[in-house]
Amino acid sequence: MKSFFKYTIVLITMSLLSSCFKDNDDSPSNSFEIKDFVWKGMNFAYLYKENSPNLANDRFGSSSEYQTYLDGFESPESLFESVIYDRQSIDRFSWITNDYIALEEQFSGVTKRNGAEFNFYYVPGSTSNIYGIVRLVLPNSDASSTPLTRGQIFNKIDNQTLTTENLQSLIAADNYSIGLATYDDNGTDEPEDDILTNTAETITLTKTIYSENPIFKTKVFNLNDENVGYLMYNGFISEFDSQLNAVFGDFQAQNIQHLILDLRYNPGGSVNSSAALGSMITGFSDGVFAKLQYNTDLQNNNTNFNFSNSLSPQGGSINALNLNKVYVLTSGSSASASEMIINSLRSYIEVIQIGTQTVGKSQASTTIYDSSNFQRQGANPGHLYALQPLVAITVNKDDQVVPSTGLVPDIEVKESITNYGVLGTIEEPMLAAALLAIESSGRFGINEHGIIPIMDSDTFVPHAQSMYLD
Repeated sequence: MKSFFKYTIVLITMSLLSSCFKDNDDSPSNSFEIKDFVWKGMNFAYLYKENSPNLANDRFGSSSEYQTYLDGFESPESLFESVIYDRQSIDRFSWITNDYIALEEQFSGVTKRNGAEFNFYYVPGSTSNIYGIVRLVLPNSDASSTPLTRGQIFNKIDNQTLTTENLQSLIAADNYSIGLATYDDNGTDEPEDDILTNTAETITLTKTIYSENPIFKTKVFNLNDENVGYLMYNGFISEFDSQLNAVFGDFQAQNIQHLILDLRYNPGGSVNSSAALGSMITGFSDGVFAKLQYNTDLQNNNTNFNFSNSLSPQGGSINALNLNKVYVLTSGSSASASEMIINSLRSYIEVIQIGTQTVGKSQASTTIYDSSNFQRQGANPGHLYALQPLVAITVNKDDQVVPSTGLVPDIEVKESITNYGVLGTIEEPMLAAALLAIESSGRFGINEHGIIPIMDSDTFVPHAQSMYLD
């Protein structure tokens, strides 16, 4: 974040506000003080400031007018929401937290979770009842100690039928039991005649503090006497960059000639980690990987993230495969930094995207604290509020942005309801499609008997689809 706030508070409005709009209460945690921080932080950094009239630099003519405005909001959260630009279509991703300690832990991969991840679908013939399919069981988690496996289907939690209305509250519990079900596609490709049947089997899951390693699985396959590396990478978390580099060192030692990068469940993360991965794939040591463009007032902060031959800040040389083509697996859960690496690499090498359409998030966020320069050091000790607004939009070397509708795959493959497959095996449908594309050196159409999920277990996690600046 140092590059983001590299100057000494040339806050177009902060110099005015610090002299004109002093806090009216000495209590460090009073509501006015926090709302004052929310407005100032958003006025300074928000990407869509120009589209939010109440964030204009000349919005208030006096301190009393400013105080009246802030007093009109019931809470810091309601003020924050009021200045968000087009929450439904444009800015679906900015948020506010009242506990930045927990936020920081989440960004480092540490959260309270049971280790099971799910995709959710409508029950055939219903627009309200839903069912879930286990997509991942994280290693060394509570879920990994149960009989839960990828591909299992459930339609109840704590004996309650799942609906779009109750799902969020049910999976938010620290402990819950899922009721397993079976799925019969009736031997057709049409979901309308599919049948979901309850079983008596339940599995209890318990959330604990868990640190996720985003490097979920690596494999090497031999295909026509050529070595194919497979990496399932589930989050761009900078703390694991050295381990990621070690994976590429192993690929390098095994003379990998093709790479399948599985980002189907990767919701994003660190911009720095995305750029580092780009260097590991291509071997490029310089040149623009991606550009970040800020709001009108912060154009001096526009930044290029470049390819590099060394990890930063950990140090050490990057292990590179020097590839001119990469195969990337995606789904409707692939977002932000996952989309960035596809968009950025397409300016340099051939990227074959396999799976389903991505989320469509090209904006980056940063954490804004209640301090004189909005950084962590010196944060107001009276509260734990922080902002995570969109502050920049990312484009590739050619100034191309990820469409808001997402990146469309070259080869469409949907995960099959009745055949999720075992990850990392040649029979797993999406991996099989990538291997076939490598073997045939062409592009082809595959459409497994699959349905695109309506949501997944990350849907209710505020930071899940973030792309953030370290």
